[in-house]
Amino acid sequence: MQSLYPTTPSELSDDDLAELYAYPSERPWLRTNFVSTLDGAAQGTDHRAGTISSPADQRLFALLRSLCDVIIAGANTARVEGYHPVTPSEARATTRTSRGLAPVPAIAVVSRSLRLDPILVRGGEAPTIVITTESAPSDVRKDIAAVARVVVAGERDVDFAAAREALVAMGHRRMLCEGGPTLMRDVVASGQVDDLCLTVTPLLIAGDRMRMAHGPSIEPAPRMRLRHVLEADGDLFFRYTRG
Repeated sequence: MQSLYPTTPSELSDDDLAELYAYPSERPWLRTNFVSTLDGAAQGTDHRAGTISSPADQRLFALLRSLCDVIIAGANTARVEGYHPVTPSEARATTRTSRGLAPVPAIAVVSRSLRLDPILVRGGEAPTIVITTESAPSDVRKDIAAVARVVVAGERDVDFAAAREALVAMGHRRMLCEGGPTLMRDVVASGQVDDLCLTVTPLLIAGDRMRMAHGPSIEPAPRMRLRHVLEADGDLFFRYTRG
């Protein structure tokens, strides 16, 4: 992987990448991470982002997970992509230890229906957090609360400002949102996104797959500031922060 902007092209090691994507220490930070084809699809024909990912994208995906306290994902994405609790073998131990992080990041899954994989709910090395609403089925919510941490944020729709505040109160200051597109749209609309990492992979798949953010238009549209561009095997890796 090499840097194209703002520096002259140069090869980057894993340690270089860890520094480039380091979270700021002075305040909580919510990062989002997505992969997209050249024609804007955020999913493959099987509705999975993993289908359009590449080895270089997977390398960065693993690094970003190794730098955060908590991974945030929508319930549908968790189901389709087969989310399970993160295991120590999936995280870079030296990266996490040197930054004072827990051995693995927690997972926070956002769900109003509470139709969740019991394996994910039970958690693993780190506990799973379930973010839901007051209108979620109370009996299911009670059952989940017996094995996982439940955050109620909002009446019918998730209040992401309240959800973020709750995660920070638990000590999760370095947050990584992995989508999917519907959750991404709502998080952006809430004004909570600090950082966007976007992989553009050189594929043209057409079809009717969702874009990175799916849902009603956001007005005014947030403007992001380009921080860097990296390249590996034809993939481009953009990082933007809130403008």
